[in-house]
Amino acid sequence: MPWYQFTPLGLPRDPTDPNQYTLVGSVPSSCPGSNDILCSIQANDNMGHPIITVALISEMVRALENKTTTVNVFLKP
Repeated sequence: MPWYQFTPLGLPRDPTDPNQYTLVGSVPSSCPGSNDILCSIQANDNMGHPIITVALISEMVRALENKTTTVNVFLKP
């Protein structure tokens, strides 16, 4: 599955919105210059945007709560 960097363009910042991600390829981005804790997600592709499932949202929540990168969620180092 490809990786997508969280790249919101203003407010609101919504990590569940597929339009707020940029396809980056086979490895997660290191998110240089970003102030967001959530850096990248790994998900199936839908025409250049991630398919954000309920399971992936749950994984994002767990990663943010535990401040730990997971299999499909990469947090800013």
